[in-house]
Amino acid sequence: MGKIGDFFKNVISEMRKVSWPKRKELTKYTVVVLSTVVFMALFFALVDTGISELFRWFLEL
Repeated sequence: MGKIGDFFKNVISEMRKVSWPKRKELTKYTVVVLSTVVFMALFFALVDTGISELFRWFLEL
């Protein structure tokens, strides 16, 4: 049981050393991540639609 307690003490000690982002940085990073996710979702939806249409066109021949 002592090893588990030592582990959590070390975790707390290391977490105090972490440099957490400021609110402005966090907002900026969040906007970048969300815009990237939206862009990638639209891109893959467009690619998927294009491939689906190609298969439909190919199967009609």
